[in-house]
Amino acid sequence: MYKYIIRRILVFIPMLFALTVIVFTLAQLAPGDALTGQSLADPNVDPEVYEQQREALGLNDPLPVQYWHWVSSAAQGDFGDSLVFNGRTVMDLIEARFANTLYLGLFSLFITIIVSIPIGIYSARRPYSLLDYGATGFGFLGLAIPNFFFGLIAIYFLSIQLGWFPAQGTLSSPGAAGFGSFLDRLHHMVLPGITLGLAGTATYMRYMRSEVLDVLGSDYIRTARAKGMTENSVLYKHTLRNALIPIITLMGFEIGVLLSGAVITEQVFQYPGLGTLFISSVTNRDFPVVMAIALILGVLILIGNLLADIFYSIVDPRIRYD
Repeated sequence: MYKYIIRRILVFIPMLFALTVIVFTLAQLAPGDALTGQSLADPNVDPEVYEQQREALGLNDPLPVQYWHWVSSAAQGDFGDSLVFNGRTVMDLIEARFANTLYLGLFSLFITIIVSIPIGIYSARRPYSLLDYGATGFGFLGLAIPNFFFGLIAIYFLSIQLGWFPAQGTLSSPGAAGFGSFLDRLHHMVLPGITLGLAGTATYMRYMRSEVLDVLGSDYIRTARAKGMTENSVLYKHTLRNALIPIITLMGFEIGVLLSGAVITEQVFQYPGLGTLFISSVTNRDFPVVMAIALILGVLILIGNLLADIFYSIVDPRIRYD
């Protein structure tokens, strides 16, 4: 196991290098920059001033030089300064928003797991029942409805019409602290959390139903029942552990997917996280912030895949990495 983990970490090195090249190249291919963007450009300012600013920021350096400066600084946790928020570093901006996005992603994943797995198991144990048909319909509906559209519907009915949940923000009163602040934050995360986890819940539900049905039809399950094992033992000791393997595969990708999917969800709910920062940075051509967020999300996806491989051997003892 340890040798496998070390090998996977070593494989990260070329993958991270490729990721940095892709992120840097895409940023360079984007039209304009923060100094020539419409939101900042002032036609009354002498063009020589802009050239001096570009020279000071290193935007006129050759691309290999720019890449080396960026990647060497990023390896030390320094992504430079924001081109829009004067006097603030990129890491300051990300640290101020990252916790909110992380909380939202974990809350959404928690909702997805506690809803999809039990319903998927029940649908497999009672196929073609009323709940099975209802879960199937919900699954297709959840996959078909875009997150932003579902978010707008949730805001209209659950926030505006019924007033059950707030439509935006993270806290009702910024100065709140203690357990009350925790409950207030959870209250604000309900709508964006459900919206963000909608597609994942539908996907997990369908995968869980399919896998449990497949495992229940296996020979060793029939053998276990023939030996007189109780239905609960068959389900939780033999069926569930094998059926969870594809779910763990999905969860490995879900870490980065949730955080990247929060870009649209946070914008709909005006949730102050990495998503709103990313959209704002793209609009203002603040490429140091855009590149940093894209790189962080890519690294999180790689870490999620590694964790998924490790959890394989925990869920299924037959899987070993030598």
